[in-house]
Amino acid sequence: MINKLNSFFKQCVRVWQLLKKPDKKEFTTVAKISAIGLLLVGVIGFVIAMIMGYFGLS
Repeated sequence: MINKLNSFFKQCVRVWQLLKKPDKKEFTTVAKISAIGLLLVGVIGFVIAMIMGYFGLS
């Protein structure tokens, strides 16, 4: 059990050392893609709700 925890901790430290802070361009790109994805999911949900309301399934 201790060996597994020690191994996990070492892996976490290794990953932490590889992390880097994104620059402004990368952050903006990720934010735009995330916003488009959220908007798309919302539109799909709205369309499904409208279709269900039209057929009286809600």
